[in-house]
Amino acid sequence: MMGGGALLVFVLLYSLVFADHRSKLNVEREKITVSTVQKGIFDEYIVVTAVVQPLKTIRLDAVQGGYVVGKYLDGGTMVEKGDSILRLENQDLTLSYVNHETEIYRLINELQSTRLQLRQNRYQLESALSDLQAQLKAAKDLYDRNKLLYDDQVISEQEFLKYKIDYERLKEQNRIEVESQKYQEQNAELQIKQLEGTIDRTQRNLELMKASLDNLIIRAPISGLLSSIDVEVGSSISAGENIGQIDVIDGYKLRAQIDEHYISRLFAGLKASFEFGGKTHELTVRKVYPEVLNGRFEVDLEFAGAAPEGIRRGLSLPVRVGLGKSAEAVLLSSGGFFSHTGGNWVYVLDGDGTRAVKRSITLGRKNPEYFEVLEGLQPGEKVITSSYDNFGDKEVLQMN
Repeated sequence: MMGGGALLVFVLLYSLVFADHRSKLNVEREKITVSTVQKGIFDEYIVVTAVVQPLKTIRLDAVQGGYVVGKYLDGGTMVEKGDSILRLENQDLTLSYVNHETEIYRLINELQSTRLQLRQNRYQLESALSDLQAQLKAAKDLYDRNKLLYDDQVISEQEFLKYKIDYERLKEQNRIEVESQKYQEQNAELQIKQLEGTIDRTQRNLELMKASLDNLIIRAPISGLLSSIDVEVGSSISAGENIGQIDVIDGYKLRAQIDEHYISRLFAGLKASFEFGGKTHELTVRKVYPEVLNGRFEVDLEFAGAAPEGIRRGLSLPVRVGLGKSAEAVLLSSGGFFSHTGGNWVYVLDGDGTRAVKRSITLGRKNPEYFEVLEGLQPGEKVITSSYDNFGDKEVLQMN
């Protein structure tokens, strides 16, 4: 009895002190994914979807608004610089042009009439001045002869003064007439100059309006592929509205939309790559667009060499974009565990693989394939990397 009691006490003490009281869960080995921690080169990169685009795209915008009355080319057509694509009609613009044209003809006729009138007035004034100067010459002749007679006391002073007054009056009249004609000549020249300036301004306006009428025919600004034309005959187009685009097809680039989380880490010159036609092709980040829309921003990538054979506009490709230099690190395969643990702990299998125990870890950088392990794991250890959603908060998993 004493021996039995001692055995019972020993069993109870062992159970309390040495037995494993951690929470456990039995799991089926076939339903989990196990990855081996390894040491290797860590490449920090992201995988994005990029779309093939031409190196240069020219937007077709309507300079003038109007109704489409003619469509000469459809999307997908090769065009040469200057080819007509659309013809618009704008009745208000046409009517305004006709009114300005009529106005300039009226002004030209008015200028011609003014010049003719001024020429006639000049002849009349010259004739009047000629008569006045003839009278002045005759009066001076009388004045000179009568002055001699007066000096010889042949005629009276009263008679001499009459000739003198006539001569002085005609002399002053001649001076006034000369100044008046000079003023009228200057005024006439000013009127002509003003009319010529008005005609010049009206002609310039008319030329601008003619250019606006020419813009009603939309032509190709460069040679290339008319990739889209988004209007039909009868459509109404506003000034400045985009109606299509022309692609310069002497080369291609890739454009990718990337989550705004990476905007501070991407810059021109970063390397990228993609798989196409069974080969890896190198790319370089050419331009980062800073504008963020709906949580994403755009990046242009250019080919390190010639574009691969078979690349076409609009083709979508998965592109691997590097974010930093490669470095040696302890690596853990990515998996569903991270969404449950946040990378703070994992289940690590023991040596014989019969159970897995929860262990705290510290993770660093990540890429689509691996996490960088900073603390808690050693190369060669095996970790459950599949989802932990069905394990609850169990500390030990027993493998079945």
